[in-house]
Amino acid sequence: MIPIRNRKKTLKVTVDEMRNFAFAYVEKYAPSKQQLKTYLLKKYLKISVSNVKKEDVKNLIDIVLSDLEKNKFINDKFYSESKAKSMIRRGNSINKIRNYLIGKGINNQFIKETVDKITNENSDQDFFSAIKLCKKKRIGPARTEDNRSLFYKKDISLLARNGFSFETSKKVMDVEKNDYLKIINLL
Repeated sequence: MIPIRNRKKTLKVTVDEMRNFAFAYVEKYAPSKQQLKTYLLKKYLKISVSNVKKEDVKNLIDIVLSDLEKNKFINDKFYSESKAKSMIRRGNSINKIRNYLIGKGINNQFIKETVDKITNENSDQDFFSAIKLCKKKRIGPARTEDNRSLFYKKDISLLARNGFSFETSKKVMDVEKNDYLKIINLL
């Protein structure tokens, strides 16, 4: 038989539990600050500690987050740069990266710095990302020559849905097969 605990949780116990939840989540997922805040809030709303108010829980979450930031367990600047690099490797556009980071609750200043860093390293990054996407999805210049004109609209719309501008999409779709193969070998 499991004994029922009637002991009331104090704020100190709550903070320690919250810190433990935060460490476990950070260790497993490497989240942004906003993702961790949302996770902790959901966790404590689910537990619904009776003698602690929601406002107190929000304040405690802020204390735990500032402590984790101070100890460099979470860092939104590092998060945005690392996510952007991995998304570029997969062939995502700068617009898609920007929207992803906004959705994760990253500060606009960090997003702007990350996007500026990407464009400074390679001014035509979207073109090369679109080429990677064409290789991955076998569209545009990756198609055989006799099918390219048939699927032109479909391929342009796929590039647009992935965040590439019309000019970039058109530029990629107009690449000759030989030039495409040379670019793929360089990537």
